[in-house]
Amino acid sequence: MSVLDGPCLRFVDEDGRQQELVLSTDNPRVTVGRSPQADVPLTWDDEVSRLHAAIEWIGTHWTIVDDGLSRNGTYVNGERLAGRRRLRVGDRIRLGASILTFHEFGATVDDVTRVSTGAIPTLRSLTETQRSVLIALCRPYKHNATFASPAANQAIANELFLSVDAIKTHLRALFSKFGVEDLPQNQKRVRLAELAIQSGIISERDL
Repeated sequence: MSVLDGPCLRFVDEDGRQQELVLSTDNPRVTVGRSPQADVPLTWDDEVSRLHAAIEWIGTHWTIVDDGLSRNGTYVNGERLAGRRRLRVGDRIRLGASILTFHEFGATVDDVTRVSTGAIPTLRSLTETQRSVLIALCRPYKHNATFASPAANQAIANELFLSVDAIKTHLRALFSKFGVEDLPQNQKRVRLAELAIQSGIISERDL
């Protein structure tokens, strides 16, 4: 069982370097925006508003809030944020073209499991082909690529020398194993890739 670092926000700066901002209840409000004065200053991203969103400690957990101050909105795991939302381990926050990920102190892979609607499988429970499909699906995320999205079925099929129909069959099995089969179609692949990486089943070395 691995322990994730945090609580913190991780993001890639304009030079492609991974940055980490440690969150502390001593500073219960962290601002994110294009302004150089923001706690997370995304000064290079023209799609981010000067004050875009805030990360706030409320009661017993960290939340993200966007009260309509941003012109392009804030998205958490592909869903547009309306008001306030509790942050959970592995949440992927998109502001403009920038991606932040949330990691929580002392949170284990078991906590990542609870984020999904099902249970994250163990590496041993995956077939060799299923793991190969997962690696190919996640490959665009290599080096924490900011603009990454999961590989298309055709790209996975080409890499593994399988038919697109075979890839779809393997993905359906993976959606079920990772408990994301009930998500909207456009979110399944993104969430599957996120859970595979956040849980450590797919590592940077695999990609």
